[in-house]
Amino acid sequence: MLRNLFTRAPIRLGALLLAVAMALSSCSSAAAGGEASGDGKALSEVQVMENPKSHEGPSTAVLAEAGVNPVAKNPQAALPATVTDAQGNEVTVTDISRILPLDLYGTTSRIVFDLGLGENVVGRDTSTTFEEAAGLPLVTQNGHELNAEAILQLAPTVIITDSSLGPWDVIEQVRQAGIPVVTLDSTRSLETTAEMINTVAQALGVPAQGEELAERTSAEMAKITEQIAGIAPTGDRRLRMLLLYARGQSGIYYIFGKESGADSLITSLGGIDVATEIGWKGMRPMTDEAMVEAAPDLVIMMTGGLESLGGIDGIADTVPALAHTPAGQNRRIVDMADAELLSFGPNSAAVLEALSVAIYAPQMAVAP
Repeated sequence: MLRNLFTRAPIRLGALLLAVAMALSSCSSAAAGGEASGDGKALSEVQVMENPKSHEGPSTAVLAEAGVNPVAKNPQAALPATVTDAQGNEVTVTDISRILPLDLYGTTSRIVFDLGLGENVVGRDTSTTFEEAAGLPLVTQNGHELNAEAILQLAPTVIITDSSLGPWDVIEQVRQAGIPVVTLDSTRSLETTAEMINTVAQALGVPAQGEELAERTSAEMAKITEQIAGIAPTGDRRLRMLLLYARGQSGIYYIFGKESGADSLITSLGGIDVATEIGWKGMRPMTDEAMVEAAPDLVIMMTGGLESLGGIDGIADTVPALAHTPAGQNRRIVDMADAELLSFGPNSAAVLEALSVAIYAPQMAVAP
């Protein structure tokens, strides 16, 4: 099969996300599974399984609460604010009255809203689907492809983005039009969440609100991680987990390993990151051999990715190697909305909680 012919070289997250975004931009269904979820169960409300390895069948992780929770209301910005962005550019922001936050997972938008600056946001990307931003005009087309005309029509006074969306020529075009563009590091993980929040806040002249939001987010993550540690099996009873990124329309199959963000996510969920265990670093195209060697008990996927393979029934045909693993034999797939699973933003604790319910109390979760 084609996926067995791919190189095994690790790929940086920014490059992968840009390549994936461009691949998705050719598919009208690219945003499938990207809607923000809500009304899921809190971990404290459910009865966890005594032996999670014994469960058979899929489940969907749903956030208990999907809305934003600002730390302030229209905070007064200290401007001008000058920052050195991830590309080494010194950027000075003098006006935040029309903010345009953009990235593959809608995380930047979520940060801006939670800083209390939601009323200043003038547009959104496809993945910004939480209710408070849903009515804003889109500046992406055909999935995740940036549209220069749509951006310029909004007359933003500052753009906060990263390298996960493209084509990059669009960003250069708006930068040349005189709009300040602050580029963030596209490498995301639970460990980098606080840093990203602070970077956005500093660029927008509200560092105090950034520190407050970062501290709140870190405290929430620590609390839910402690809760998960209290209910997750230990030792050899821990679930062997793997994060599989797939887009069937484009023939894209990636396993996320060490330093991809998936490793810290899985560890925080009390699982064994089997991709790291077999020496998988970064994001690599999947091979049948790697899937079988990893032998996951459970596979985590984006909802849109699972749908692109034809759902639980279709994945058996598109990823036949999965049938040779405990996860495949037990149909043990946990999916979560595309815009949430790897967002690594202010709602990181809520993402961990939703996944833990789907993993350890699947009888209380939603069936895909």
